[in-house]
Amino acid sequence: MHARWIFVPVALTIVSLAAKAADAAKEEAARHQGWTQKQFLISFWCPPPATDQALAAVAAEHYNLTWAPVEGLDVAARHHLRAMLTNSLLSPATLDHPAKRAQLDALIEKVKRHPALDAYFITDEPGAGAFPGLGKLVAYLRHRDPAHLAYINLFPTYASEAQLGVSAKAADRAKVGYPQNFAGVGTSNKTVLAYREYLKKYLEIVKPDLISYDHYHFMKRGDGKQYFLNLALIRDAAQEAHKPFLNIIQASLVEKVWRLPNPAEIRFLIFTTMAYGGRGISYFTYWGPASYGGLYRDGKPSAMVKEVAALNAEIERFGPALMQLDSTGVYHTAPLPYGTQAIPAGSPVQLTGGELVLGLFGQKGKTTAFMVVNRSYKQPAEAEVKVDLSGNKLQELDRHTGHWSDGPALGTDHEVKIKLAPGDGRLFRIAG
Repeated sequence: MHARWIFVPVALTIVSLAAKAADAAKEEAARHQGWTQKQFLISFWCPPPATDQALAAVAAEHYNLTWAPVEGLDVAARHHLRAMLTNSLLSPATLDHPAKRAQLDALIEKVKRHPALDAYFITDEPGAGAFPGLGKLVAYLRHRDPAHLAYINLFPTYASEAQLGVSAKAADRAKVGYPQNFAGVGTSNKTVLAYREYLKKYLEIVKPDLISYDHYHFMKRGDGKQYFLNLALIRDAAQEAHKPFLNIIQASLVEKVWRLPNPAEIRFLIFTTMAYGGRGISYFTYWGPASYGGLYRDGKPSAMVKEVAALNAEIERFGPALMQLDSTGVYHTAPLPYGTQAIPAGSPVQLTGGELVLGLFGQKGKTTAFMVVNRSYKQPAEAEVKVDLSGNKLQELDRHTGHWSDGPALGTDHEVKIKLAPGDGRLFRIAG
């Protein structure tokens, strides 16, 4: 009898120690691996309150990442959402105060094993002067919780040198960031020099796991000029750092000079981001006052909510395929927008027949797939595609099922015509 009562606690202790050892081993493995992106991110800025009603709507609208305070993590989990934690302790200043740092340590221990947690929100649009402090905080979080992302969002190309905290002259003297083969961009272009220096400092000092930026393109007086330039510079930086990138796109009227994008324009933003190799979309804004003109206005859905939800459902189906492919090139047909590159003669895919974007994809540097996007969000296009890839069967990613299916038949000269709705994109691969 005594032996029995002694044996049970010892057995439980052994199990408990084994579980702790397993947790420690997982954390050590995560520390070496760091945060890894598990799915194509579909998120937003200006989150709703973390209530069951609001987050049920978020899930039904095909988002997979919401924002939440600590008390909202359980709600997010109930609706099968991942969450980005918001908390005032997630600031570089916290590390300078022992008491606050201890509070941050306790917060991390409380949330780091929560099934809904995916990221910590740090800050929006920092200048380069803030990078040293942010780098320390990111390293601190990575050491204590390596499995989760420390999220920071960057300025767009049209930010001033004062906002970026860098000097184009200094970048020019250092021979940093000269653009190559960008349509309309000279080698002494101040915007490109300053922005590349900004990105370079960010990657070297902060060492992020994901590059996020925003760029708002649609104005009442017409479209902005630098949208594709910004995409190209972010893509270049992401490839150099071997990190994914996320594009925050316009879905509101926060600024008086903006116009509210229609569904075709939002489709254009989504599919051009995909063609450039982006691995996340975030809408600005989701929730806010009626004056913001966002997706939800004073808690009530706008007419755009259903349209965006349908687009999100399409992103969900493209996402798994895109997550398995790396961007190997991105080009445009004439007339070339500012900051773009023409399709080179040696490209394995050639396009004619409209204002088009060609995104090339593959694995280990070998191109095996491509996306064609209609750059016009006003008119449909019929693209003439010539494919020079190993294989003889064209397959298309079915946006209704998420599976690869037989695409249009290739002619004897490996040419095919494909139709594209305004702003739309189609993803293909060569098999056989």
